[in-house]
Amino acid sequence: MLLPLRITASGPDPQLLSLPWQLPLEQWPNEHIVKLPKGISRHVVRFSELSGQVVAVKETNEEMAAREYELLGSLRRLDMPSVDRVAVIAGRQDANGASLPSALVTAHLPYSMPYRALFTQALRPDTLNRALDALALLLVRLHNVGFSWGDVSLSNTLFRRDAGAFAAYLVDAETGGLHEVNVDGDGGLTAGQREYDVDLAHTNIAGEIFDLAASGRIDPDVDAVGIANGLVNAYRSLWSELTEQEEFELSESWRITERVRRLNGLGFDIGEMSMKTTPDGTRVSIRPKVVDAGHHQRRLLRLTGLDVEENQARRLLNDLDEYRAKTGRTGDEDDSVIAHEWLTTVFEPVVRAIPFELRAKLEPAEVFHEVLEHRWHLSQMHDASVSLAETLSSYIDTVLRHRRDEATIMGPPTETLTSGIDTAPPRNWRDLV
Repeated sequence: MLLPLRITASGPDPQLLSLPWQLPLEQWPNEHIVKLPKGISRHVVRFSELSGQVVAVKETNEEMAAREYELLGSLRRLDMPSVDRVAVIAGRQDANGASLPSALVTAHLPYSMPYRALFTQALRPDTLNRALDALALLLVRLHNVGFSWGDVSLSNTLFRRDAGAFAAYLVDAETGGLHEVNVDGDGGLTAGQREYDVDLAHTNIAGEIFDLAASGRIDPDVDAVGIANGLVNAYRSLWSELTEQEEFELSESWRITERVRRLNGLGFDIGEMSMKTTPDGTRVSIRPKVVDAGHHQRRLLRLTGLDVEENQARRLLNDLDEYRAKTGRTGDEDDSVIAHEWLTTVFEPVVRAIPFELRAKLEPAEVFHEVLEHRWHLSQMHDASVSLAETLSSYIDTVLRHRRDEATIMGPPTETLTSGIDTAPPRNWRDLV
């Protein structure tokens, strides 16, 4: 006698029952499989469709599935970049009553790419460096809220375009742990816990680069260890910028404002600033308590309702500021009124101008960023201002039409990457944003 399935779901979806849970994932028929590229995994993973959305199904044991389900829920509540949980399926049996592994179901992240899908002719040779910059930022954000990953790697990360850079998202949380943030604002993690993640990232990433080189996906002369060192240096540079204590003369109080602006420039908001003066009152030390990244995201969302990546938000806000200046608005006018006008007269017309059959190529915010870039290049080429209408026509025909669809990448071919990857120490974080 077959026992009933035990389903834990973030939202009721009757179509969960329509998937062939009585079969091992490796035996699921083609009509239930969506072919998407994926990273290396110790588990069997398949993509399927559920109520019109693509989902990832991973076989594991019930305890690990339930634990990861809870962790993913906690990360999303903390607004961390991670995939959304959908369900845990336990109590699976085959037609003969034999037990099958439990399954964790997560939502596929639209417009995302596993690291192996980044290597195409369309991307510059510094693609890997930009991806690792994003991964370093993700690791800092996770540590800042008290999450130790336990398995940092490119394979456990998805990447989305972010105004010429990348944004990184955590995919696999089964080895992670969430620790309570303490009053000192150090994320609730000890230095040893953070260093464990960093050391593991170095080992895993070097190994993944060696694997790419061995499979012919990148130039075999690429310095895998040097690239992994760059990730470690980038992480430590950013963590220091966010958490280090700074001391200066009392007469240099302007440095408090400078520190806040610098952290805002990196995309982080400040929850509070701890300040102490020396007994003689001549010097002051400050230590910021960082809330989280997303400073520009939150401002753009508040002004326009657009929910985009951090660098995209920064670019759109810059264009909004230019719109304010061009229309001669004074600083006394309501920001939300001007933002709504910019949204309806500038941003939305560009998005609507994209032909329907090309809208799966890129996210609207990334399209807008690329249109602005294209307009700048055309103006430089013609040594004259180019209209938005002319820019759009050129961009659609010469750039967008030739891109692959990134709403759901269907396993693009990879090309050999040249050895021109920069393995020098990372750029100053103030230059990364």
